[in-house]
Amino acid sequence: MDENKKTSWFAGVAAVLMILAIVIAPGRITPEAFIDQGEPFFADFVDPNEATTLEVIDYNKTTNTSTPFKVTFENGKWSIPSHFNYPADGQTRLASTAAAIIQIKKDDYRSSVIAEHERFNVVDPMDENAALEGRGQRITIKGKGDKILADLIIGDTVENKSGFRFVRVPEQSRVYAAKTDLEISTKFEDWIESDLLKANRNKINKVVINDYTINERTISINQRDRLTLEKGDSDKWKADKMKSSEQVDDTKFNQLLTTLVELKIVDVRPKPEGLSQSLKGTSGDKTISREDRLSLQSKGFYFSSDGQLLSNEGDMLVYTEDGVVYTLRFGEVVIGGGAQVGETGAAAESRYIFITTHIDSSSLREPAKPLNEDYKTKPDSLYTSEDFKSKELTQKWDKWKRDSENARKLNSELNQRFADWYYVISSKSFDNLRLRRKDLVIAKSDKS
Repeated sequence: MDENKKTSWFAGVAAVLMILAIVIAPGRITPEAFIDQGEPFFADFVDPNEATTLEVIDYNKTTNTSTPFKVTFENGKWSIPSHFNYPADGQTRLASTAAAIIQIKKDDYRSSVIAEHERFNVVDPMDENAALEGRGQRITIKGKGDKILADLIIGDTVENKSGFRFVRVPEQSRVYAAKTDLEISTKFEDWIESDLLKANRNKINKVVINDYTINERTISINQRDRLTLEKGDSDKWKADKMKSSEQVDDTKFNQLLTTLVELKIVDVRPKPEGLSQSLKGTSGDKTISREDRLSLQSKGFYFSSDGQLLSNEGDMLVYTEDGVVYTLRFGEVVIGGGAQVGETGAAAESRYIFITTHIDSSSLREPAKPLNEDYKTKPDSLYTSEDFKSKELTQKWDKWKRDSENARKLNSELNQRFADWYYVISSKSFDNLRLRRKDLVIAKSDKS
């Protein structure tokens, strides 16, 4: 082969190889692909306080369904639409989430090939035509008038690149590795006021456990026991009918108290409007309607013939030094979650709980008033014994008045809060609270 033919042959082979490389090379990256590298995803979104709605969509691989979660600001309050517009403690959390999204930048361009979305876990969880695998978490933030401020799909962590996740904008094929530690919880309990009872553990001085069940056919009570525990000297708890050879199990009772003051709800159901108004005291008609009774019974709560509200798993009264008494009524089992409560809602075997409060009048008895207040016009050096007595009585009466007003205010606030909802607690919380005498009263140890 002469030199000219040899040169032509090599040139032809090279051309074919170049064409093949172009055809089969996956996601061939050109310099233009990096043109927006380092830029923010949403340049116009700079103020996190503009955010009024957060929508998060996860994909449940077990059920092959998309799970939406939403927190929004409407009618002057934050609420969770998927849970019957229950009030959300969302402003601070949403602002911090928005701020984290504002900071996400297109740090490292990776691909524009749609077929690679599954590998990066940035498939849109709402895309009905896409593969079931590789779906990411879609996060949408909106402002007033439902204006979209940010919309992202967050995918897998980036291998060998700590703190980076794969990120894609829906409707766009480009995938980036972006530095972000954004983790958004879609758990209902993480977006609500965590201090449900607003009870101070140190101020709880008495707990009464009514251990009974209800015959739902006859609405009769099977009263098994009524256990009263009171805090004595040196904060030692004692139980009624306790023998000298017995003591309260500190470990289990402390667990009960901890569960009480840190009580978490995993879901809610709304009460009928008439029942809510009656509990709030805003309804002129105190009669409980048939609808109210059916709602109560479906959750495990019943009215006795003498008008007492009973629960099919008994109840607990918690007395506080503030003069407020909490009544926790334990109702029916809630099986699983579902569309009605959100896929991230109640866990299996969770339990309805009906909460009310009232004032313990016996702990807030009005003391004697002073006969006169002449001492107020005298210097201390001229006080008579009667003046000293009057001053002491005045101080006690003033304290009683303040304590009574504070108790009434707290009682009203709590009942207004509890009146609208049947709460759902986890089976673990129920088990920690629903203890019996045999669980809490034990034989004294040798060290006692």
